[in-house]
Amino acid sequence: MAKTIDVSDLDIYYGSFKAVEDVTLTMASRSVTALIGPSGCGKSSFLRSLNRMHEVIPGARVEGKVIMDGRGLYDVDVDPVLVRRDIGMVFQRPNPFPTMSIADNVLAGKRLNGKRMNRAEAAEIVERALVSANLWNEVKDRLRKPGASLSGGQQQRLCIARALAVEPQVLLMDEPCSALDPISTTAIEDLIHTLKERYTIVIVTHNMQQAARVSDTTAFFNLAGAGRPGHLIESGSTPKIFSTPDNPATEAYISGRFG
Repeated sequence: MAKTIDVSDLDIYYGSFKAVEDVTLTMASRSVTALIGPSGCGKSSFLRSLNRMHEVIPGARVEGKVIMDGRGLYDVDVDPVLVRRDIGMVFQRPNPFPTMSIADNVLAGKRLNGKRMNRAEAAEIVERALVSANLWNEVKDRLRKPGASLSGGQQQRLCIARALAVEPQVLLMDEPCSALDPISTTAIEDLIHTLKERYTIVIVTHNMQQAARVSDTTAFFNLAGAGRPGHLIESGSTPKIFSTPDNPATEAYISGRFG
């Protein structure tokens, strides 16, 4: 079941450097939240903080609260591995495991979590995940072929299927279309529209048209200058942010005057 994520007063650090400062934002259940802003403003750092991927970097830490289902994801008794199971992530470049088959790529997360499956159960999980990622009809006759044999767009949908196979509640996407051609981008965007019926989705994108097309809520990040932390400037419904933003910097960014 999709969950709402509530972030309050979040600061993100790399060692002593504060990369993101004082972010308060709600990402609603069964909707798409787009994070936009110029390079270096902390969008991807913020995204990674939502499933505790940020802290795998030595010296990285956060201060503040990330709440899902009434529980703080950074509470001392919370296992970050379980957080990452509930909040899946799809990265900028497709990253299927090159030595694994298409089917084994889908099952990788399940096996990593120690899930024991018989052959029938594994086949059911593979089919369900690939159907959810709108890839089943294209690959059902070659499931034993390497995942790396697929096209770039298919590889990205395979990575989405891999994330969905562990049955997350939230799906994070870090510029999932930046390395793809227009046809593959359209396929991923169509998939996002379908997936938001069941998942909470947060997407980082530099493509303003894409943010306008796929998201329900848009959050604009910016920074005051080099070496300064990124800030959330404003957030709101995507139609409002793209038509009548409250902050002049948001309008300037969306209209292409900087960034």
